[in-house]
Amino acid sequence: MKILGMSGVGALALSLFVAASAWAKGPQDEPDKYRPLDAENSILIETSKGPVVVEMYAEVAPLAVGRIKELARMGFYDGLTFHRVIDGFMAQGGDPKGDGSGGSDLPSVKGEFTMRRDAKFELRPVANPTGSVIGFHKMLPMQSQPNGVMMMMADKRVAAWPLFCPGVAAMARSESPDSANSQFFLMRGAYPSLEKRYTAFGRVVMGQEAVNMLPIGEPPAAPGTMKTVRVVADLPEAQRPKLYVIRTDSEAFEDRMKEARKDEKADFSACDITPKAKLAE
Repeated sequence: MKILGMSGVGALALSLFVAASAWAKGPQDEPDKYRPLDAENSILIETSKGPVVVEMYAEVAPLAVGRIKELARMGFYDGLTFHRVIDGFMAQGGDPKGDGSGGSDLPSVKGEFTMRRDAKFELRPVANPTGSVIGFHKMLPMQSQPNGVMMMMADKRVAAWPLFCPGVAAMARSESPDSANSQFFLMRGAYPSLEKRYTAFGRVVMGQEAVNMLPIGEPPAAPGTMKTVRVVADLPEAQRPKLYVIRTDSEAFEDRMKEARKDEKADFSACDITPKAKLAE
């Protein structure tokens, strides 16, 4: 657009305004790259080391997500400690006794270690090992039988299960597979041996640094705490983290995957692709 009669100063001011507007562009203005956080299925954990946002996936583990939301809405987690933190492994909390032996008064939750997905289930492939596919459901890394097997199944679905990469959130349990209650853990490293044995229900999309700073120990000498745990949708609008998460069907995610492949070469795994989220401007 041509502007007539603009002085040199005016033209400079306009150009600076346009540039400033471009700089102020936030993830909310890039729907092809970022999607808004699922506020109803996300929790904000205010830890003693900083805020942590966990996006949860009810389509993968509905019972676990329902339990975490129920307890958060009861204020159950407020003030509880991370009583078991192992470097390179995970940080576990949610026990009112603080020693790993306690839980809530609610009944135990059945294990959801694997699921059956159909062709409509969102899974962005990043690797195709023989007889399998590895990809992302939103920000949750998963492995699955390939779609081609669906036609041979009576229910036209195939098995899929989460991968235990850094940031993945999962339910703790005792030896019984159906004994999960209130305790959960946040991964601080990759741990494949947990696959198909523990219920993964979400992933940290903001605040992994805070998870990694929690004091180590079983229990730690001075444990980190959960000051409050809230479902994001329940927070007053002004207090909600206006987070936008990278879309796995975007070119930006494709570039992120290529960069991880370049850096890791033959050692590449889905765990090398970490969540990317931005706060709205």
